[in-house]
Amino acid sequence: MANTYPLPKFHFRVEWGGANMGFTEVSGLNIENKVIEYRDGLLPEYSKIKMPGMREFSNITLKRGVFNGDNEFYDWLNTISLNNVARRDITISLLNEKHEPVVVWKVHNAFPVKVQSTDLKGDGNEVAIEQLDIAHEGLTIENRG
Repeated sequence: MANTYPLPKFHFRVEWGGANMGFTEVSGLNIENKVIEYRDGLLPEYSKIKMPGMREFSNITLKRGVFNGDNEFYDWLNTISLNNVARRDITISLLNEKHEPVVVWKVHNAFPVKVQSTDLKGDGNEVAIEQLDIAHEGLTIENRG
């Protein structure tokens, strides 16, 4: 029997390189087809034909708490040299109450473009959060529910 309610978005898993990474937020799982507008000069109508163009993917942002001695984001960022980077495939899964993947986003050939450290405040009591922005060459979505 299918669920009769939408899934909550707080129960998810991020995997890369065989390891599960704990994140507080994932955003940027966007796919967009650009539109090409074309007007044939022989057409009597003053309108354009719209056709599908190239597919574009936005950068994905991953946020997580800062842990003592964990420099994986920076280590990955430091693998970048001119035209050379260690690319990874990443799997992001939205989980049901049985911890089973229901929707799976597969990110292909991802690499880091920015690591943002937490802001520091002497009068704050929030958890330190760091952010990793990754570019990639493709995103596929599977519904398993």
